[in-house]
Amino acid sequence: MGKRGPAPKRRVIEWDSSLAYAVGLLVTDGNLSPDGRHIDFTSKDRELVEMFKNCLSLDNRIGLKFGGFGKPTVVHRVQFSDVGLYQWLLRIGVTPNKSKVIGALDIPVEYFFDFLRGHLDGDGTTRKYPDPVYPKAQRLYVSFISASRPHLEWLQSRIKELLGLTGFLQERSRSFELTYAKQESILLLRVMYYSTDIPCLERKRRIVKEFLTSDW
Repeated sequence: MGKRGPAPKRRVIEWDSSLAYAVGLLVTDGNLSPDGRHIDFTSKDRELVEMFKNCLSLDNRIGLKFGGFGKPTVVHRVQFSDVGLYQWLLRIGVTPNKSKVIGALDIPVEYFFDFLRGHLDGDGTTRKYPDPVYPKAQRLYVSFISASRPHLEWLQSRIKELLGLTGFLQERSRSFELTYAKQESILLLRVMYYSTDIPCLERKRRIVKEFLTSDW
């Protein structure tokens, strides 16, 4: 019998801003396979998949996935096997087939807003447009989207606990949306974008860059 090669190194999992951001992305656009080892992240935005890879120090290639009805859609995808990370994600509350059943997660306070920034980049929206009532003003809304109402209720309660912001929760046709209006959005964005040297989707940060200064 031939000698076995060296056992693969186990990932040392320690919270930091990059890991928290990657967890936020996984909660929105990721998936844990039922096989107990494979983790998948899929997005239309290749930049987001690249950042996910960088945050987890992955060297797996990014593939393409085709789907949709009528007009075909093309998305970018990275899939990898990591039993240790998979089990760790289960322990903090991320589960297979999580979309409609995910609830509260065990995220340390010091990394919660890195996680939230990943959540926003993965499946959230930032809307800015001229105020129809006050021509020189702008309206601003930050929204977090999920198919699971309990998950957004947890997000809402956590944000209120940490920042005193309330937001409002609405049901959409196939999902739920937690939204913050202008003044609350500005406070929330400033704690999420606390530095220029953090992982984030640059096109979303550019939308709100003017609100991140102390003039507002």
